[in-house]
Amino acid sequence: MKSKKFHINVREYNRYAWDSQVAQGNKFTIPVTPEVIAAARRGEFSVLLTETKPVPRDWFPPSLRGLDVLGLACGGGQQGPIFAALGANVTIFDNSPAQLARDEEVAVREGLPIRTVEGDMRDLSVFPDESFDLIFHPVSNVFISEIRPVWREAYRVLRRGGLLLAGFANPVYYLFGTTLEDQETLTLRYAIPYSDLEAFSEEELLAYIEEGTPLEFGHTLTDQIGGQTDAGFAIIGFYEDICPDSPISKYHPTYIATRAIKL
Repeated sequence: MKSKKFHINVREYNRYAWDSQVAQGNKFTIPVTPEVIAAARRGEFSVLLTETKPVPRDWFPPSLRGLDVLGLACGGGQQGPIFAALGANVTIFDNSPAQLARDEEVAVREGLPIRTVEGDMRDLSVFPDESFDLIFHPVSNVFISEIRPVWREAYRVLRRGGLLLAGFANPVYYLFGTTLEDQETLTLRYAIPYSDLEAFSEEELLAYIEEGTPLEFGHTLTDQIGGQTDAGFAIIGFYEDICPDSPISKYHPTYIATRAIKL
């Protein structure tokens, strides 16, 4: 994809950017503690698809023991190790080697069998059809320019009756811009779908690259929700959540979570 001024390979850049976020201690890159894993081994757990609201317990099967679970674009050592401690067979798929290393770190520390695979969330060809019983996909498709392939691939690799639990950004978030400085004034600036590559000047993009800040994309609800149903899913659960750091959350939820089933 091209910016107004120069070409950026988004996948390669965001891989570098998320590796940089790990080095910088971004809160989404901090692995779970031994105490959290110990609780999960007792059957006590809480995980996030969005930022603040835990996923309802009844969104999960009664037991995860023995189920094949895919953490899709889910590196960071935050959710996957919990599922493994609950007895699931866990695979974490992510674009960032440093984020995958977080899961590997917890796996070694806690003696958990977690498989990690590096790749693009739009291409799950490394997995055969009907490989998984559950896919856990926390907010991450903001870092790719097209998302319908994600839903189609998720549908393909799930078994019949399998669940897709997904979190994603409400496009209202991108109407005002992605920086907190822009959001303080809440002035409408952009249309949806949104792209940092189109919104930023060359100077701003170069600053992002220097800081190792991931590039973002705001997708329509037609692609986020309609994309799931068009792929064949039936959506059977829905809730909204806020981004506590964003002024927009004073007026409107900024995240959506869906529970979908492959019938």
